[in-house]
Amino acid sequence: MRILPIITAALVMGFLYLLVFERDALDAFTGRQEAARAGETANGAGGGAAGGAQAGAAEGAAEEGAPGGEKPRIRVVVSRSEARPLEDMVLLRGQTEAAREVAVMAETSGRVIGEPLPKGARVEEGQILCRLDPDVRPARLEEARARLEEARINYTAARRLQDEGFASRTRATAAEAALRSAEAAVAEAEAELARTEIRAPFSGLLESDTAELGALLGPGQPCATVIDLDPIRLVGYAPETAVDRIRPGARAGARLTDGRTLAGSVSFISRRADPLTRTFRVEVQAANGDMAVRAGQTAEILIATEPRPAHLVMQSALTLNDDGALGLRIVDDITEGDGIALGIVRFRPVRLLRDTPEGVWLTGLPDTAEVIVRGQEYVTEGVQVEVARSVDGGDSDGKGKSGATEAAGSGG
Repeated sequence: MRILPIITAALVMGFLYLLVFERDALDAFTGRQEAARAGETANGAGGGAAGGAQAGAAEGAAEEGAPGGEKPRIRVVVSRSEARPLEDMVLLRGQTEAAREVAVMAETSGRVIGEPLPKGARVEEGQILCRLDPDVRPARLEEARARLEEARINYTAARRLQDEGFASRTRATAAEAALRSAEAAVAEAEAELARTEIRAPFSGLLESDTAELGALLGPGQPCATVIDLDPIRLVGYAPETAVDRIRPGARAGARLTDGRTLAGSVSFISRRADPLTRTFRVEVQAANGDMAVRAGQTAEILIATEPRPAHLVMQSALTLNDDGALGLRIVDDITEGDGIALGIVRFRPVRLLRDTPEGVWLTGLPDTAEVIVRGQEYVTEGVQVEVARSVDGGDSDGKGKSGATEAAGSGG
C-alpha cells in the first residue's frame, strides 16, 4: 500500500519538471495536438471552410476597393474670426490710504488755553487746532514796534542831514541799518506770537484729539493728527510681468469689500521694486468728497491698459491638445474645387483675456483665422478635412449639424 504514494509523488515531480524545465517542448507537443484536432474538424466541415475563406477574401477586396484606398474625410464647420482691439485690464489687490496725513507739531513752548477738538471732527485749512498762552509775547511785539518807529525817525533825519551836507554818509548808513534791524525784530515778534495759534495745514479730519486744556507743549510736541481723505489713494502692487502695461493717467476703478466702487486714474508708478516681493507700487487717485471711504480698507483695483488685438470666439470652440494645452483648432490652406472646400487642421494654443456673455476674448491666433466650431474634437493636427462655413458665427444651421454628425460618426 505504501507504493501508491511513492508513484503519485514521482508523477507529480515529473510533471513539475516538464512544466518548469521543458516548457517549450511541452508547448510544442500540446500545439501539435490542437492542430491535429483542428484539421479533423476542417475535413469534416468539407467545402464550408473554403466558402468562408472566399467570402472573407471578397470582403477584404471590397474594403480595398474604396477610391484611392483613402479613408472618408471628416467634415467640420468653421467660422471666420478677425482680430479686434480689446482694452485689457490689470487686476491688483491693495488697500486705501489717506492722500495726506500729518502730525501738527508745536513750534514754540506754551500752555494750552483753548478747548480741545474731538477726534473725527472735520477741520478746514487754517482753522486753529491748539491755542497756547501768549504770555509776554504781545508786550515784546509792542516794544519791537516802538523801536521800529524810533529807528524810522532817526533814519529819516540822517538822510535829510546828509542831503543838506550836515551829516556824513556813514551816519546815514548806520541809521538805515538800525531801521532794518528794528523791522526784523518786529517780524520775529509777530511770528513768535503767531506760533501760539497752531492751525490746520489743510482741510481734513482729526485722527486724534487735540492737546488737552492746560497741557504744556514744547517745540516738536504734537498738537493733533490731521488726515485728508479727498481724494482717496488706492495703493496696489503690480508684478514685473504687468507693470510695463500700466501708464500714468490710465483709467482705473476699485471695488471695496463692502461692494462700493470707486473710479479714478493712475497717479504714480514706482520705478523701484520692493526688495522682498519684487513688485512695484502703483497709486490711483479717486474722488471721495463725502469721505465715506476710510484709509486702510481692502480694495481690488482694475487698471485699464493699452488696447491689444484679440479674438472673440464661443467658449464651446475651445479644446485641448494631446499635451493638455488649451487652444483652438483652425483650418489652413483652404482650397475649393468641384463644390468642395478642403483644408488642413492646425492647433493654436491661446491665452484667455476676458470671459463675456458673448464669448471669450483671447490671443494667440493670426489676425484672421478660420476657427473650427463644430467637429474640433474629432480631428487632429495635420489631417485634411472638408470645410463647411458657418453663416451665423458658429451656431450651426442644418448643414452645420449634418457636418457635426458626420464628424461624430467618422470619429467613432
